[in-house]
Amino acid sequence: VQLVESGGGLAQPGGSLRLSCAASGFTFSDYAMSWARQAPGKGTEWVSGIYSDGSDTFYSDSVKGRFTISRDNAKNTLYLQMNSLKPEDTALYYCARGYSEKIQYWETDIAYDYWGQGTQVTVSS
Repeated sequence: VQLVESGGGLAQPGGSLRLSCAASGFTFSDYAMSWARQAPGKGTEWVSGIYSDGSDTFYSDSVKGRFTISRDNAKNTLYLQMNSLKPEDTALYYCARGYSEKIQYWETDIAYDYWGQGTQVTVSS
């Protein structure tokens, strides 16, 4: 199993970035996926999750209305569109694989079995 994030970088407040997570080594369409982030000195925050078929999505209150999770099962890729970025969105962003097509307790670390290495997002003027 391999999960490789990309798309991070420096953005200005109010700007946008689109993160990607390229998956390989497993049948991507069989698994729910999520995005998490970790800011310096802080714990993991689960940002967004999506069922294997995209039929349901989840967002933390801190990003709801600004971030959109999606997936392309034909391309084995998970996305996170981030709009209206704020300095507090600065963090290392990870994608993670759930244990099955749906997720229970999506905001907890135990719901996932594989994580990527992360891509850094910095929001600053």
